[in-house]
Amino acid sequence: MNDAHLHMVVNHFPIIGTIFGLGILVTGMFMKNNALKNTAYVLFAVAAIFAAFSMGTGEGAEELVEDMPNIGHQIIHEHEEIAEKFAIIMYATGFFGLLSLFASYKKYRFASFFSYITLVLALVAGVLTKSVGTSGGEIRHTEIRTNFIPTAGAEQNVSDEQGEKEKD
Repeated sequence: MNDAHLHMVVNHFPIIGTIFGLGILVTGMFMKNNALKNTAYVLFAVAAIFAAFSMGTGEGAEELVEDMPNIGHQIIHEHEEIAEKFAIIMYATGFFGLLSLFASYKKYRFASFFSYITLVLALVAGVLTKSVGTSGGEIRHTEIRTNFIPTAGAEQNVSDEQGEKEKD
């Protein structure tokens, strides 16, 4: 298993973990349910760990794919820039998630203050998830790029496949 494969395995969890954690945290705060909030805090910490793994494998993945046709350095550089911002926010979210978990466990009076900081960081991370996920997907999935133009050969292949399906 090379870095590109490892990157593909681990890069989804920071995004999914953030989205689920955000939903669980908002629900826990709305319902005043500490078990839900604590679950969200742990999710944020785990998502931050996976963000670190994703950043660690991203450089090696870049080296393997940057010279492939239809990829290039620019699209990878854009993804890398967004991913670095996302990772920093995830590290902060994970840290404040753990701090919030500790404060909740110890029943500190300022535990709710940490919850709100964690919520704000998770909201920022949630906004960045769309950009980092899309820019990463665009590296190999040229069809989701905004400037995607199907080639004549690709259109012919689609027509051929549709014709074969109609025959069946």
